[in-house]
Amino acid sequence: MNNINFQAQIFKALGHPLRLQILKRLVDGELCVCKLVNTTEFTQANLSQHLKILSNAGLIIKRKEGNYSHYRISDDKAIDLLKSCEDIATNYIKKLL
Repeated sequence: MNNINFQAQIFKALGHPLRLQILKRLVDGELCVCKLVNTTEFTQANLSQHLKILSNAGLIIKRKEGNYSHYRISDDKAIDLLKSCEDIATNYIKKLL
């Protein structure tokens, strides 16, 4: 896979509200998938599919501890990207008002 295709995969992974919600929850640190399930209206199976997409895009890392899977953001640059996206959205919405 070349660089531009992988960049597109990253943005595609960011293109779903639940995946953005997951990443925003992980900004503060690692969480068990059980905690993520409790904070969304989705089933663990559905959540796992979204976590896999984020993982395949290199945005999160999974760590197993016994029967539990823990996830964290893979790189501080991903946090910067989330914050930049939020700033762009906030500024655009303010201009509309």
